[in-house]
Amino acid sequence: MAKVAGVDFGTLSVRVSIVDSERGLLGSELAEYPLHRKREDPEYATQSHEDHMRALAQASRAALAKTGVDGQEIEAIALDTTGSSVIPVDNNMQPLGEYYLWCDHRAKNEAAEITAAAHREGLKAIEWCGGVYSSEWGFSKLLHWLRHNPEKRAQLASAFEHCDMVAATLCGITEPRKVKRSICAMGHKWLWNEALGGLPPEAFLVKVDPLLKGIREKLQGDYATSDRLAGHLSPFWAEQLGLRAGIPVPVGAFDAHWDAIGAGCRTDDMVNVVGTSTCIIGITPSTNLVPGVCGVVEGSVHPQRTGIEAGLSAVGDIFEAIARRAGTDVASLSAGLESYRAGQTRLLRLTWDNGDRTVLVNPNLRGVTLGWNLQSTAQDELFAAIEGTAFHTRVILDRMAEHGVNIRRVINAGGIPQKNDVLNQVYANVLGRPVLVPQGNVVSLGAAIFAFLAAGVFKTVEEAQEKISPPLKTFTPDPAAQKVYQVLYPLFRQLYFALGQQGEFSAILPTLINTAATAHLRNDEAAV
Repeated sequence: MAKVAGVDFGTLSVRVSIVDSERGLLGSELAEYPLHRKREDPEYATQSHEDHMRALAQASRAALAKTGVDGQEIEAIALDTTGSSVIPVDNNMQPLGEYYLWCDHRAKNEAAEITAAAHREGLKAIEWCGGVYSSEWGFSKLLHWLRHNPEKRAQLASAFEHCDMVAATLCGITEPRKVKRSICAMGHKWLWNEALGGLPPEAFLVKVDPLLKGIREKLQGDYATSDRLAGHLSPFWAEQLGLRAGIPVPVGAFDAHWDAIGAGCRTDDMVNVVGTSTCIIGITPSTNLVPGVCGVVEGSVHPQRTGIEAGLSAVGDIFEAIARRAGTDVASLSAGLESYRAGQTRLLRLTWDNGDRTVLVNPNLRGVTLGWNLQSTAQDELFAAIEGTAFHTRVILDRMAEHGVNIRRVINAGGIPQKNDVLNQVYANVLGRPVLVPQGNVVSLGAAIFAFLAAGVFKTVEEAQEKISPPLKTFTPDPAAQKVYQVLYPLFRQLYFALGQQGEFSAILPTLINTAATAHLRNDEAAV
């Protein structure tokens, strides 16, 4: 028997799990860290690297104490994080600010400029991320930072994804060029493509903005899949975490990608990792480029396969917001939802409260609820929001299927499906196919699987999954509900594309956003 530590950095907390090669998950502990937002700027979302590392040490020691495992027994540690969460650093790997978190959308103008330049200049890499570059991704965030931090530009040595920054920190690496960079992170969020020569050419980046001159060189390094090592745990961080110095640390990845692995994702499976947002992660045997789908990367999810990623910009966050406005919490508001029937609320909910990640890749959208009457309740809206996220997921899966992506199984993973059977049943009814749900929490199990590979305990991902991934429970579509959703889904699609794509109604939601921004600006000026 061997034991490893699997680490998952989420939006609000880090989870450390101690996993045994024979007995599976022994126990987990969480430690929280603050998310910095600004009411006057809803696009703003940052976090501190120091807060992340403090929480990691706290959760690691708590997990060891909870399981009664001696830290000297742990043979490897692996980690996944949110993404694209970007931090600029100096020559000594010291942060020059906080992470631009994945849900920070301040760089939407920069993203639009990158998209326009890519099509104008014929950049092939844009086709591999659905034809649209996102404000949630690396280059747009870094360009925004360069534009808004002129006093720090001279200190910029490089910028890193969260997963690469944490792995480098744990390994005691203090030179940016010596840091291994995750192909998962850089392929899905930074236009990196080995077949196209790596990162976009310098000439292209400079045409986007001269501030990007030299950035390509600053981002160079060893790009690697997660079956390779980022390094070995340094003595300092071994002491902080309560582990043994020198154990292997594999190259990290994004949380949703490894959650999919932990859930037992195999070739031609699609996993909905449903949490604060949803990442839809799949493994495909061949390359199919899908318009509006935000990443097709060889070696990203499974080191020997092609990974595909899509998703929704908010899910659990929307449920929380509905409950908060009602003066309650999601658990209380959910009581009795199991008695709801398809379409009974008379509401149709477009779940764009934090913009659209896929397939429109448009941050200038906001949530819409149609059909209110004087008796509509917050609980009605919550159920309609669950239906809306399912409809949106179907839009994405339909787009993939239209472009040749074979979908063998649909798995609902992440934190929400574990405790929300209503959501899983609605998804099965809307998608019109069985939905499989792990019978145990898979968060950080994917990290544990890659830790076992790094320690040489298992030879393949599949061998580790057989031992570590929990069994799956099946939710089968209800024929009566399916019939209702077959009527409602075309209405959702019609609204989705009418409001979200260029056309007669496409200016409505962006105008609301711009009007609010102008009002805030006037208030700020009046206060001076």
